[in-house]
Amino acid sequence: MATRTLEARLESMSVNDENGSRDGSKYGNKIASATNHLAQGAHRPTLVKVALQSQAANAISATATLPSQQAVQRKNNPASPTRKPLPTAAPAGSARSSAETDLLERRATALVEQPSVPKQFHLGMFEIGRPLGKGKFGRVYLAKERTSGFICALKVLHKNELQQGRVEKQVRREIEIQSNLRHPNILQLYGHFHDSKRVFLILEFAGKGELYKHLRRENRFPEWKAAQYVAQMASALRYLHRKHVIHRDIKPENILVGLHGEIKISDFGWSVHAPNSRRQTMCGTLDYLPPEMIKPGSSDNSYNEKVDLWSLGVLTYEFLVGEAPFEDTHIMTQRRIVRCDMEIPSFVSPEARDLIKRLLVLEPEDRLPLEQVQSHPWIIKHCVKGERAANRERRG
Repeated sequence: MATRTLEARLESMSVNDENGSRDGSKYGNKIASATNHLAQGAHRPTLVKVALQSQAANAISATATLPSQQAVQRKNNPASPTRKPLPTAAPAGSARSSAETDLLERRATALVEQPSVPKQFHLGMFEIGRPLGKGKFGRVYLAKERTSGFICALKVLHKNELQQGRVEKQVRREIEIQSNLRHPNILQLYGHFHDSKRVFLILEFAGKGELYKHLRRENRFPEWKAAQYVAQMASALRYLHRKHVIHRDIKPENILVGLHGEIKISDFGWSVHAPNSRRQTMCGTLDYLPPEMIKPGSSDNSYNEKVDLWSLGVLTYEFLVGEAPFEDTHIMTQRRIVRCDMEIPSFVSPEARDLIKRLLVLEPEDRLPLEQVQSHPWIIKHCVKGERAANRERRG
């Protein structure tokens, strides 16, 4: 079937990008409509089944609602019952009917059942909308699956540019890693396909765009917002490290914001699956690189997942101050990093200052572990107890 070029179809959808709507209600309505359509028993393509089953699993294992939002919801609805997980075993001394057991088993199976994978995705399945972002090797477009109306993002990479940049292996690694990740604070990759000239990645749509743009617009985040973002980052990184994945390029430009204000780690181009823990490749963004990756004249530039802890410390600083702690000329930035030469402004609270200093530590093994980041006093102060992002990876 002949299809028009992407460029000729950019205005085919009457949907705004993240800068065109303050609350993302158009996107929310479209997604809700698609979900209701499924609930009524209508036939849906496998892509949507993958998306919705993943959302159902995330709803059980780790809600994407921010802790403060959950507290507000309870305050506004004090009579609403607390949502309880499905019981997995009958309490001692109680009996459960066979029918009840079968029902629970069917519900559990519906949540964890692996969806069938279609033999082949193709461009004709999608209605292509306006660009959402542009990268070095391609663009990301808003897209709608034609049959269901399900909204997603389509990342389009040009093969000749990938070959010229010698990043084919990097793209394959990105696909392999991201397609196996399921976490509410990690952008989901639903599938991929290619034609003679392009590679297409079908991605979760993050309705509020790049976190970097939000940070530039606000200059710096209030501490309550920064703390909730850091808690979500720690949860996602802990999930990645349990799967032996090192991200290696944590920065605001690689983080997106979902419809409900939750953050989504994206861009796994520099990520690596490292079961043996140690790596030597220098990559990422200089302002966020840890000293063990750039120390000059060293015969041992190996590193492990602790590089992401350093980057989390830099990210926390930038959230609160509005700029990276070692930002300078190229040479001076390197020198300041290897000495951990930074100044934290006086307007940063003592609790936040403590967390930054315990993450930006020259010796990797001395950096604050992620589980302690999640239980740090600064995080607890700005997140509701018992509902911190720390709870999100319990089933991860």
